[in-house]
Formats: sequence, structure tokens, C-alpha cells
Amino acid sequence: MTSPDSVSIGKWQYCLLILAVTIVAAALRIPNLAQRPMHGDEAVHAIKFGELLEKGFYEYNPHEYHGPTLNYLTLISAWLGRAHRLVDVDEFELRIVPVFFGVVLVALFLFLIDGMGGWAAVFAAVLAAISPAMVFFSRYYIQEMLLVCFSLGVIACGWRYVRSKRIGWAIFIGVFLGLMHATKETCIISFGGMVSAVVVVLLLEKKDASGVRRGLAGVRISHIVAGLAAGVAVSALFYSSFFSNPVGILDSVRAYKTYFSRAGDNSLHIHPWYYYMKMLLYSKYGQGPVWSEGLIVLLATVGFVVALTGKGLHKGSRGLIRFVAVYTFVVTVVYSLIPYKTPWSALSFLIGMVVLAGVGAVTLIKLKRTTLTRVVLVVILLAGGVHLAWQTYLGNYKYYADPRNPYVYAHPTTDVFTVVHRIEEYARVHEARHVMRIEVICPGDDYWPLPWYLRSFSQVHWTNEVKDDIAAAPLIIATGTNEVEQAISNVLYVKTPAERRQMYLYVFDKPYYIWLRPGVKLIGFARKDLWDQWQQQIEPQGAEQLRKR
Repeated sequence: MTSPDSVSIGKWQYCLLILAVTIVAAALRIPNLAQRPMHGDEAVHAIKFGELLEKGFYEYNPHEYHGPTLNYLTLISAWLGRAHRLVDVDEFELRIVPVFFGVVLVALFLFLIDGMGGWAAVFAAVLAAISPAMVFFSRYYIQEMLLVCFSLGVIACGWRYVRSKRIGWAIFIGVFLGLMHATKETCIISFGGMVSAVVVVLLLEKKDASGVRRGLAGVRISHIVAGLAAGVAVSALFYSSFFSNPVGILDSVRAYKTYFSRAGDNSLHIHPWYYYMKMLLYSKYGQGPVWSEGLIVLLATVGFVVALTGKGLHKGSRGLIRFVAVYTFVVTVVYSLIPYKTPWSALSFLIGMVVLAGVGAVTLIKLKRTTLTRVVLVVILLAGGVHLAWQTYLGNYKYYADPRNPYVYAHPTTDVFTVVHRIEEYARVHEARHVMRIEVICPGDDYWPLPWYLRSFSQVHWTNEVKDDIAAAPLIIATGTNEVEQAISNVLYVKTPAERRQMYLYVFDKPYYIWLRPGVKLIGFARKDLWDQWQQQIEPQGAEQLRKR
């Protein structure tokens, strides 16, 4: 069996292969985007986007929400869907934005073919396309996939500039750097990894003085200035809300005080240093399947060793692979040492592992000289790829809201749909319809993602404590704790004067509560007159269903 590098095909054939893989990436990411309940973070960003869509103005908040690129780029999909109000926007129009950048990320390997080698770029594109984490968070309305795509854009354009020394590529580097900064504050970790990688690569290449001189030849100060100017301009454009809020530029710097102080504060997100590697290498919860992206990690380790030794690498591309190796190592270490951890943060170094894994796969195949060993290795790689693709299917279309999926993190259960459906049923029989007053009482404002699902209701009162005026609401939704339920009962049946006192009945069926997410229960109370109207509506429907049976 021939090794990949010995298969003689041209650059255009490699391009066609990567384009085919890009189509596969889109096919894995686009279906059933509304199937998974909105995560609380997704809902927060969606409501923030609604302000931009409806008011035409965005103000960067240095304490919450991250950078503005996600919001502004979502305008495109909303406009294409002819949506002018948040109520007109659905999950597809939101999540298609990270899907788009998840697909673009795969296509970016087109620009790395001559740097990585054709087959290495193809293998890396395949891994990026089928990685369970990459696919899962490409379907998540958060900033992470945009940040990772822009990071790979910097690497790809950086490589093109090193090869050509054209100012256009320098400007593109700056544009991607600016987009990274305008996307999420954690970009500084990636920036640190990139600077470290440049320094280390220059030190490693120092033995080959002629190689260093060739690499630096043609690099002009004017190109660097143009790139930096482009980056600053792009970042400033977004943070200033296209010059309507200039203070946002300064706030983008002030934000780091908040994020540095938050890095070790929230106990919910504090995890040990090995959290990410354990998640990627082996996860199994209860009777759920085994989850592992160990194939990517193993191949990336091989690629890392190859990068440091330089064996098997073409001299012209050695700097690129070493850059990615150092960058990946630094970013992995920094994210692992930060106590505050969320699964999607792993994407920032997983993309580097994917690049190295492409190099590692080709290296292993080239090392196996006999036909039998190559056949065995190819079979193992294919089996590993099938396992990754199978996990991607399970994670996105079966365990998409199941805590046995390691990427399902502090996520609402599918019961949230039951909550929304029941509220809609009550609204249909209430005279005010979607202007019906609803009280939502959740200590700690722990009611997300309900604001997204109740966005069509104009009289929802969100509060974290039981107030005396809740008796005016025909419908009450609250955190299902004894303390909250007792406080509600005290207001409705003790504090409310007898002449204005109303009976309230449970909204949800036995056991009278719904799981918003693991550990968080919701209870509901409907005023008796509303409950009676709802009951009259559902009884004929129930009888009709029985006749059909």
C-alpha cells in the first residue's frame, strides 16, 4: 500500500477533497437546529441580540455578554429571514451563524495545503468536520466557534504571508486578529500563544540561520503597520457599535479587569487542571456511551513530536507546524491552569490539535514500510474516524440535551418545551392572550432560558424574590423549592385580603413540577378561573384523542 505522500495528485485535487469535506461538515451541522433546548447562555445572547435588532443600537457591556461580533453577524441571518423583531427570529436563524463559521473553519484548510502537505491538510479537515466537540459547539449560539474560526484564519493568513510577503495577507492577518478581539475576551490567551509560538520558532530555527533570513526577508515594517491598523480598525468598528458608542472601545480594555477577577470565583465552573483532557480522552456517565476524541489527541501528540524534531517535515513548512505545535501547547496549558472552565473553551486548543493530528496521521502512515502494517494502521484510523462521526451523531441528534453527553453542560432539559407549551395553552384561553401577566420568580435570576421562549409575552415580570403584588398575576412560575413555594402561599392566602383572595391550582401535572435543568425545578400556579378555562379547552381535545385511539 502506498503512503499518502506517494499518491501523486495535484493541488486542485486536494482542494476538491477539502471542499467535499466542507460539504460533509455542513451536512453534519445544519439539520434540526431547533431540536435542542436553548442553553441559558444562548438565550442571554439572543435577548441581547434582540435589542440590536429592534432598537438598531448595540452597547458593549464590559461585565457581561462578551464581544459584539456575534450580535452584528446575526443581523445578516435575521435580515435574510426578513425578521425585524426578536419574536420573528427562531433558533435556526441564530444558530446558523456559528454553523457558518464552523463550516468556514473546515474550508480554511484550503490555505494550508502547501504548508501542512496535501494529505495532512485533508486529514485535518476531516477531523475538524467530524469532531464531536467541533460539531456540537458549531450548533451553539455562543462566541466560541467564531473565535476559533478567526484564530485559524490568523494562522492560515500568517502562513500565506510568510510564503508570499504580500501586504494583502498582512492586512488579512490584522482583520482576523481584530475579529478575534471583537468576539471574546479570552482572545488574549490565543494572542499570547501566537506570540510565544513566533519566539520559540525563531529560537528553534536559529541553527538554520539561512532559513531564518529567508523567512524574514521581505517582511516590511509597512506591512506590520498595515496589519495592526487593520486589526485595530476592525475591533474599534465593532466595539464602538460602528461609531455610535465610542466609549465601547475603552470598555473593551476595561473588560479584562472583570474577567481576570472572575476567572477563579464562580464555584459552579471551577474544575481541576485535567478537566479538559479527561473530557477529550474518556468520558462515560451512567448508562451512556463512551465519549472520546482520543484519536485526535493521540495523532496530535505524534504531530507535536514531529514538529519539535523536524523529522519528516519539509523545510519550507517546518516553521508552520512548529508554530502550531507551540501555540497549541501554550494555549492548552493556560486553559488547563485557569480554574474557571467550560467545555466550549477547549475548542481554542482543540483546533491546534486537529492541525497537528493531520500531520501525525501522515507521519504514522509513512513510517509503516510493510503493506500489512499500513493496512492495519489505515483500518485503525478509519475505525477511529467512524467512532468520531458516530459520537457526533449521538451527541447532536440523540444525547443533545442529555447530561450523559460531556458537552451538555448546565443545560436545560427538554422539559422546558413542556413549560412553554403549557404557558401557551393558558394564554390561548386568557382574554389578554400574550399580554397576560406572568410572574416568574427564581432566586438568583435562575430562570434562563425562559426569557427567550417567552419573548412573545409582553407582560412577564422577572424577579428573584416573592413580592406582595404577585396575586395580581393569573399565572405564576417559580423555582420549586419549599422556601419559595411557602412564600408564594403566604402572599396568596395570608397577606392578600380575604375579599381579594383567589384560589390557585398547580399548572403542571403530577408531581406538579418540571425540571428546568438538573438540580433546578420549576413549579407553576394558575388562578382558578384561568385553570377552569384551560380545563374546558383541553377536555374536548382529550376526548377527541381518545376517539382517535
